[in-house]
Amino acid sequence: MQKQKVILDTDIGDDFDDINALGLLLASPEIDVIGVVVDYGNTPERAKVACRFLYEVGREDIPVVVGRLTDDEYTRAHFYTKQFHWGEGFDKVKPIEQSAADFIIEQLYRFPHEVVLLTIAPVTNMQDVLEKDPNALKMARQVISMFGAFYMGYSSLQPPCAEWNLKADAPASQLFAASGADLTYLGLDVTIDVRLRRDHIQQFAYRNSPMTDAILALFTLSSLERKDPEPIIYDSVAVGYLLWPDLFKTRKAYVRVDDDGHTIIDESKEPNCRIGMHLEEAKFFERYMDRMLTQNLMRRS
Repeated sequence: MQKQKVILDTDIGDDFDDINALGLLLASPEIDVIGVVVDYGNTPERAKVACRFLYEVGREDIPVVVGRLTDDEYTRAHFYTKQFHWGEGFDKVKPIEQSAADFIIEQLYRFPHEVVLLTIAPVTNMQDVLEKDPNALKMARQVISMFGAFYMGYSSLQPPCAEWNLKADAPASQLFAASGADLTYLGLDVTIDVRLRRDHIQQFAYRNSPMTDAILALFTLSSLERKDPEPIIYDSVAVGYLLWPDLFKTRKAYVRVDDDGHTIIDESKEPNCRIGMHLEEAKFFERYMDRMLTQNLMRRS
């Protein structure tokens, strides 16, 4: 079976869900991760976390690419950047020198209509790509994004709001939504209730593999600021859509982004994307935990 080529664009190092998403990709034998691109904020520090994680599981062959620096803060009250400490002093693997936009464009044209671009961060790098080449994202096989809030906010009882990945960079989100690429959004509607439960975390601890140990280390650091014993794993849901689309219900829609980062559906226009509407959560976790616990990634030097 030919593996699916994937570029992951991530703000790893803030919330806890990014490391799970990367781990799930690496644990999936049908996936070939051809690059991990770090996005938004202090991207050099994010890159250290990604490099160390790949090294710990024996996948330092995957290039890490530093996206545009938008903030050089290390720790802020509203960011969960305690995870940056895990990358401090790590220099056994370093990011490549190429810019994020150039790397993404190069890979999309090298493998036309073969690469899935998976974005689980503010889409600042996507803005840089589109400003260099407005047609580049159309060269992807598809673009899957943890992006938006369509029928609810940060709970099923709240109205739609500006989801973080859009609010963080609304101009980039507007350009991205209007790119004409094959876009699928997995927003708060299908991600907000997907929590890693205490028993899942306990199973990770008992598994005692390089990957699960690294994930638990980052969970511990993130817990110092975000005191949530059962964290939402938004970004793993986006990976789940790539792996197991049969678990999802989606609908086509026309979506634009307003100046504040709200995703607005316009029923009068022809669809320009798909949006996630429902996830079979129990089956998702069966498959997710099976992948994460049966993987045997390690350094084999």
